[in-house]
Amino acid sequence: MAAAADGQYDAVIAAATYLPRETLFQLGGVRIGAGTGNMGSVSWGGGSGHGGRAPLMNTPGINSRATAQMAMKALLRVRPDLPVDELHALVAAGNFDTGRQLRDFPTEKLEGKRLAVIGYGNIGREFAKLGRAFGMNVVIHARERHREWIEAEGFDYAPTIITAARGADALSVHIGLGAFDETLHRYANAALIDDDVLHVLNPRAVLINYDRGELVDVPALARALSSGRVAYAAIDADLFKDSTTGALSGPMLPYLALVKEFGSRVELLPHAAADTDHPSRVAGAKQAIDQIFAVIQDKCVHNLKGDLPKGYRNGGPRVPTGIGSVTDEGLADIASKGSAARELARDAATVSEFWIELAAAGAVEDRKTFARKRGRDMVIAANQLMRLLRELGLDAPYDR
Repeated sequence: MAAAADGQYDAVIAAATYLPRETLFQLGGVRIGAGTGNMGSVSWGGGSGHGGRAPLMNTPGINSRATAQMAMKALLRVRPDLPVDELHALVAAGNFDTGRQLRDFPTEKLEGKRLAVIGYGNIGREFAKLGRAFGMNVVIHARERHREWIEAEGFDYAPTIITAARGADALSVHIGLGAFDETLHRYANAALIDDDVLHVLNPRAVLINYDRGELVDVPALARALSSGRVAYAAIDADLFKDSTTGALSGPMLPYLALVKEFGSRVELLPHAAADTDHPSRVAGAKQAIDQIFAVIQDKCVHNLKGDLPKGYRNGGPRVPTGIGSVTDEGLADIASKGSAARELARDAATVSEFWIELAAAGAVEDRKTFARKRGRDMVIAANQLMRLLRELGLDAPYDR
């Protein structure tokens, strides 16, 4: 407060630092990361970014893959459920015969299991892709406007959370807290994962909440763990300890009792899943600096949170390649580079021409002959095209 209460600084870039609401940064602020609840300056009206004279921004996507990978690691701790430590001990002691004993250790794999992902933001989408890579049947609940793109990517769309959760072997929530209701003094999505949601999961399901601790109704989770409906829960949420009194606080607090009751069936992390390696942190810092410069110099706001203040223009999203949506700006940038656009056009034309000509061939033997001559080139072009689409971040929803 001594440094920032009277507007001594024009702008701010922060990571996990808490900014009191009374602080002033009249040209704007950037949160390195997605959540802005800790960015409480009156300059932009508080952590939601509603009101105020300055813009509030974040840097989404910087830690999306890291968080999704950690969520997948949580699932992989218990599924597939092969008791690796036990088998290692038996083998290391020379006390195992594969022919006779392996049948005593049947394993439940991830392939073919139903994975419910709640939310289609950057992290939810990355986690869904990881689930698909493991052969899981992925169903995503998000707002209706996302349905077209969810289905275009090959996932199933669920109009409600209950629909997504029904029969799921694992559920991972990536939806955020939503708006804060000043009247009710709670976030819109608080306790979203409740008895109704947990009850429709498959028995022995896995629950992952690497989003915000408040999203899960903790008493409901305790009941689901007790009944066996949930076999394992992994939670990543803030926990704070007063340096003077030792008193604990934060959204992790109500989960602590679950460990006492259910032991190793509950795994708790101190909001560490989004922590990234040094190169990712540097990339996030660079992006934040670019954004604050654009605001100060050009009045252009990227990754706006909340309201756009008067006198500024919205520059749209800015995320790492492959994260988030395809944009007009991104397509124009690819075209300006030349070589990538030409490669896309070449490979797309090879694939298209092959199928047009093959479909036009009359007799079965003619089609076989044509496929024998041109099929290899088409498959190579198709694989190159898919690689280019991934590298350029074009295998994604379109930002309208």
